[in-house]
Amino acid sequence: MKEGDLAPDFTAIDQAGATVRLSDMLADGPVVLFFYPKAFTPGCTEDSCHFRDLAVEFAALGAQRVGISADDTTIQARFDDTYQLGIPLLSDPDRAIAKQYGVKRPGLLFNRRQTFVIDTDRRITAAIGSEFNMEAHADAAA
Repeated sequence: MKEGDLAPDFTAIDQAGATVRLSDMLADGPVVLFFYPKAFTPGCTEDSCHFRDLAVEFAALGAQRVGISADDTTIQARFDDTYQLGIPLLSDPDRAIAKQYGVKRPGLLFNRRQTFVIDTDRRITAAIGSEFNMEAHADAAA
């Protein structure tokens, strides 16, 4: 997926067990959807905490931050509780959403780290990728 593409709509379960749909979230404003490989790993923890720390900047833009990985909802809930993220964390255990967005790696490899800024019309206004600069995603999206 790249800038200008129409973001695929999807439904997933968040860390609280609620069903979340992208199109429903977009009714409240733009969504910054960040894919991360695996909860509790050093890079993903740093990346997610940076999204947490920029809450004021995202709120000023009216943008919602939403994380997504293949971790199950129990792990997502512990990740959120441990680091007080305060961000919806979606579970994509079969990596179907990651595949739709082009971030699924082959086989058992973790998904790529990628962020998409999605406007209310489902158009991707930015696609940010960096595997090693953990602050690049949130900084560029904010």
